[in-house]
Amino acid sequence: MVAEQAAEVLVASNRGPVAYTLAEDGSLTAKRGGGGLVSGLSAIGSGTDALWVCAALGDGDREAVHRAAGELDPADSGGRRVRMLDIDPETFAAAYNGIANSVLWFVHHMLYQTPLEPAFDAEFRAQWAAYERYNEAFAEALASAAAEGAAVLVQDYHLCLVPGMLRDRRPDLRIGHFSHTPWAPVDYFRLLPDDIAAQLLRGILGADRAAFLTRRWARAFSVSCAEVLTGSTVEPGGPSDVSAVVHGGRTTRLGVHGLGADADFLLERSHRPDVEERLAGLREQVGRSDGEARKVIVRVDRTELSKNIVRGLQAYRRLLDDHPEWHGRVVHLAFAYPSRQDLAVYRDYTAEVRRVADGINADFGTKGWQPVVLHVKDDFARSLAAYRLADVALVNPIRDGMNLVAKEVPVVSDEGCALVLSREAGAYEELGEAATVVNPYDVTGTARALHRALSMPRGERAERTKRLAAAATALPPERWFLDQLAALREG
Repeated sequence: MVAEQAAEVLVASNRGPVAYTLAEDGSLTAKRGGGGLVSGLSAIGSGTDALWVCAALGDGDREAVHRAAGELDPADSGGRRVRMLDIDPETFAAAYNGIANSVLWFVHHMLYQTPLEPAFDAEFRAQWAAYERYNEAFAEALASAAAEGAAVLVQDYHLCLVPGMLRDRRPDLRIGHFSHTPWAPVDYFRLLPDDIAAQLLRGILGADRAAFLTRRWARAFSVSCAEVLTGSTVEPGGPSDVSAVVHGGRTTRLGVHGLGADADFLLERSHRPDVEERLAGLREQVGRSDGEARKVIVRVDRTELSKNIVRGLQAYRRLLDDHPEWHGRVVHLAFAYPSRQDLAVYRDYTAEVRRVADGINADFGTKGWQPVVLHVKDDFARSLAAYRLADVALVNPIRDGMNLVAKEVPVVSDEGCALVLSREAGAYEELGEAATVVNPYDVTGTARALHRALSMPRGERAERTKRLAAAATALPPERWFLDQLAALREG
């Protein structure tokens, strides 16, 4: 059944454009979200009736849903219509932590220690049932809110089953799915139980169009379909597609839409007073040597296992071991913001990051020089200040769908920076020619790359920074979103 105020464009994602905090006195405070999705939805303009469907993530969100008894106040989310789903907390936890973050994320980022894990047992099956219920809640909400023939853009690995479920309920809709993560190579994808792997693929193939951040991830998806789903074929795509998968009498087109940095926002935001204040503080922490400013290697990441922070620190240690000429002349600003600390493996990883950083400082530090400055409290203004200071940006993920830090630092850096970039980051496809590229598992090779980047002549560094910034900003968030919408509608 279609709602009275049906939407022409719908976005579905686990996290929405607004989050609520519940105070002890019962008052609610709304905080607007950021990122590419929020910017993208703004780009469709006020003339289009759009709705964002997301999950309530905490007590504040659930209370806001209860009080609203429907859609939230548009004033809380910058004028956007938002429907937040109050999914049973146990179902949400099993779907989000049990499946999305502990299985699908691990598969696509190839994070399992396979001698010990995964082991898909009865607990996994119970969590998978919760993941199905979670996806069904989104499919029901979208089906009831969409206008006839509306465009629905479903986001990411949390909602892989939604396109197929929604197709069954509303065959009139134009449905797209976008994967913000990598897609695993088929041999790794097939770690999943056969029926679950097939169900995931069929879920995404319920979409008219499935899109990815790079051609590499799109190809991996098409190979998975061809090898896992009996009777599937991969065919050439249309003008805006890379290929198409035919399965069960339906055709799903596959597209690629790289997400770029928002240059205008970054340049304006990085020169506000709060950033200037933090920049002065970081300069003091970095210090000077023999009257000259020290070189600065910057990394900004969540303590997500795929970000490879520990090997990055080990490579910095190897740099100091192999090149004592850098002692006292370089500082590594490492911003490692704790992530998913409700999972033990992430808490352990965060502790290991601290241990390795402390060990470097203990072994190499002097009274006037702290080799690693580690910050673990998330602070966007401080991150931008570090971007401005960067002589070298270290972005060495094991695997990453894109990695916007690799694109943002060259845009913001005051003096230009050299980028040390993992070949396993999606950003490598666009930035690799102007970066110093590394194998993320090769600690010695990464140390050599850091030395080359630190030693790069000023002219070469400026020229590379110019190329990096141009490539990084070629696909701003607004265009990323509108291109997807246009490609979905044209089919």
